[in-house]
Amino acid sequence: MLDERKLAVLRAIITDYVENSEPVGSKALVERYRLDVSPATIRNDMASLEEEGYLTQPHTSAGRIPTDKGYRLFVDRLTTVKPLSQPEKRAISTFLGGAADLDDVVSRTVRLLAQITQQVAIVQYPIVSTAVIRHIDVIRLHPDRALLLLVTSTGRITQAHVELPVETRDEDVESTAVRIGAAVRNLTSAQAVRTLNELVRDSDTDTVLPAVVNALTALLATDPTTRVVVGGVQNVARFGDDFHAAMEPVLEALEEQVVLLRLLGEARNDVTVRIGHENEHVGLQSTSVVASGYGMPDDVWATLGVVGPTRMNYPSTMASVRAVARYVGRFLAEG
Repeated sequence: MLDERKLAVLRAIITDYVENSEPVGSKALVERYRLDVSPATIRNDMASLEEEGYLTQPHTSAGRIPTDKGYRLFVDRLTTVKPLSQPEKRAISTFLGGAADLDDVVSRTVRLLAQITQQVAIVQYPIVSTAVIRHIDVIRLHPDRALLLLVTSTGRITQAHVELPVETRDEDVESTAVRIGAAVRNLTSAQAVRTLNELVRDSDTDTVLPAVVNALTALLATDPTTRVVVGGVQNVARFGDDFHAAMEPVLEALEEQVVLLRLLGEARNDVTVRIGHENEHVGLQSTSVVASGYGMPDDVWATLGVVGPTRMNYPSTMASVRAVARYVGRFLAEG
C-alpha cells in the first residue's frame, strides 16, 4: 500500500499527463504542484512508483507516465466524483427535454455524451420487451462443431453454429448447455448478456463454455433489446498523437455490436470503469471504458458509457456518465 505522499505524487503525475500529454518529470511537479517536499524526494518517490508498476518511463531521458495499474489505483482512491455544475445539469435536462420518442431519446443521449466528454459514446436501447429466455440447447453435429438453439417466451426460435475446441467431450458439451441454460433462463436478452459475461470471467479453465457463450451472445445481439448506438466516433482523432497507432483496432472494435454489448455488460446502477488491459477485447486495450446502468433505482433497463484513451480525465468523465444515466432513467420513467 502506498503512503499518502506517494499517492499525492501519483495523482499529480496523472493530472499533469492528462492535461499536457507529455511525460512528467520531477521539475514539472515541483513547479506546478505544492507537494511540500524536495525535488530529490520526488525523484525517489517516482522511482519507487515505477518499481511498483504504477509509472513507466517511455524513454531513458524522459519523465514518467502512468500505467494501467497507476490509473486503476487513482480511480479506486477517488473518494468523491465531482458533481456537475447547475448549468451543466440544466444543459443535460434541456437537451433531453425535447425528445419525441424512444429513438429520439437514444439519439440525443449518444450525441450528448459524446459532446460533453469529447469521447466515443455508446448507448444501449432500454428493454421494452418482456420476452425472456425459456430454453437453450447445444447439439453436437461434428467433432468441432455444434448447433445452438435458443427459445424465448414468445415462441421465437433461433439458432447458431458453435466452433468447438479440439478434443471436446460430449459430456462437456452437455454440462455446458445445462449450466448456461440454468444461468439465463427467464432473463431478458440484455440481462442474459451481463450474466454470460460473469460466467466466462469466473470460468478461466473452461474451454467449451467461452465458445458457447460467444455464439449465444452473438445470437442475443440480434434481439432489438440489445441494440447499441454509437456516437462521436470522430472524437477518436482527438485522443492525441500518442494514440494514433491504436486508432485502427479501436475503430474496428467499435463496429462490432457484440463487442460493444460486452463493454457495457458489467455496468450496473453506479459507474463502472475498465482501464486498458482490463478490457477483454484486444483492440480496446489502449482505451478505458466508463459505463453506467440507467433506469429505475432498483431496475436497470440498459447501459450507456464512453470509450476514451486511458489518459482521460476520470473524475470529469465519471461524473458526466453518471449524470446522463440518471437523467435518462428519470426522463424515461416520467415519460
